[in-house]
Amino acid sequence: MKKNILGLIILALGFAPWVEASKEKPLIGFVLDSLALERWQRDRDTFAETVEKQGAVVLAKSGDGDDGRQDAAVQDLVRRKVDVIVIVPVNGAGLRAGLKAANDAQIPVISYDRLILNADVAYYLSFDNAKVGELQAAYIAARLPADRPAKIVRIHGPQNDNNVALFKRGQDQVLNPLIKSGRIEVLQEVWSTSWEPGAAQVVIEAAMAKFGTNFDAVLADNDSIAGAVIEAVSKKQPIGSLIVTGQDADLPACLRIKNGTQAMTVYKPLTKLAVLAAQIALQVAKGEKPATTATIDNGFKAVPFIFESVIAVDKDNLTSTVIADGFHRRK
Repeated sequence: MKKNILGLIILALGFAPWVEASKEKPLIGFVLDSLALERWQRDRDTFAETVEKQGAVVLAKSGDGDDGRQDAAVQDLVRRKVDVIVIVPVNGAGLRAGLKAANDAQIPVISYDRLILNADVAYYLSFDNAKVGELQAAYIAARLPADRPAKIVRIHGPQNDNNVALFKRGQDQVLNPLIKSGRIEVLQEVWSTSWEPGAAQVVIEAAMAKFGTNFDAVLADNDSIAGAVIEAVSKKQPIGSLIVTGQDADLPACLRIKNGTQAMTVYKPLTKLAVLAAQIALQVAKGEKPATTATIDNGFKAVPFIFESVIAVDKDNLTSTVIADGFHRRK
């Protein structure tokens, strides 16, 4: 596996020797948003291991968080005549030239984790992202102070990520009735410019400059944002009873949950999704039609949609979920 991972890193940097597809060895392109977050490294490695066990070849590339670079990576895979391209879009509305090239070459495109918008996409594979937001908000709602309205800050991921709208939709279903009744006051709702902790740090520091740390919870869309929040607040005062949500069950987040600084995360069985994506990609590369039970409108068509379920995780069930699944080892 180490050899395969090294090969994938070389491929992602664009130094790979020329490889073309054949009937004996289907060639599958995998284009990620970036490899800066632990989550995408895990997805890449699991996806590649699953595909390569079936005798196929993976060309993995990273967009490094940039629309233009990701679009160029897709176009390069089209030139290499891959059988199918799996994409985690930096921007759900980006990739115009790359997608047109893929469609013109009749190369199926699978949208992975985030939905590619307004384009001809063969399949969409993800989690129930509205449920992610619902679980985050419900966790806070169940722990509201009894004697006064709760004050919360909401920090979303970047607006160009279609999943962020889905997270918010799920959160709003829980929060809006509580906001309307006066049980919750949202001090500030902000969208970070990226998923990187540095961008979230700017957002939370601006909120703290305005409100101090006089709030009960921070509804953070993912674990990198949660980590930035906790680091910023900890410089001012102990975290104490502040509720900070997250998502992805990254190792640092799970350690924070264990140590009591982060309240919860949403565990998305990433291994299951990456394996599913590899299996679907292999089927599509062989000209087969995977079975689906749902569709989602991406603005261009009703895209066949396959999703995995998600789980709210806190200190009480950390061992029975994330650790029991082998996602992280006990420390």
